[in-house]
Amino acid sequence: DVQLVESGGGSVEAGRSLRLFCAASGYIGNMNCMIWARQDPGKDRKGVAAIDASGGATFYSENIRPRFTISRVNKTTAYLQMNDLAPGDTSRYICAAAPRCSVVAGLVGLADVRVWGQGTQVTVS
Repeated sequence: DVQLVESGGGSVEAGRSLRLFCAASGYIGNMNCMIWARQDPGKDRKGVAAIDASGGATFYSENIRPRFTISRVNKTTAYLQMNDLAPGDTSRYICAAAPRCSVVAGLVGLADVRVWGQGTQVTVS
């Protein structure tokens, strides 16, 4: 089993930056995609960005770039660099792992997610 642990969230003023971290522990297996999603109260989770562990290809939901950038240093880590933050970015950001990355109708896909992290809160004033 895989467990995901996030960190790096916080409260910042608009225009500032944050860098979120996600680390996976346990056997990754065929979960080749690491994903950042956001969870807003009363709404479905929405994919933000994803990175393919095999080659490092990146995927973004619409209106994410260029302010946010997903990256990795190895197969078991994923970073989300968040620049020029705005109040609309306020959310709980959750790391997830899936067998593959996908973008459907302008959104990073979450249907195949097999494990979720606990999330880290980002608040922009």
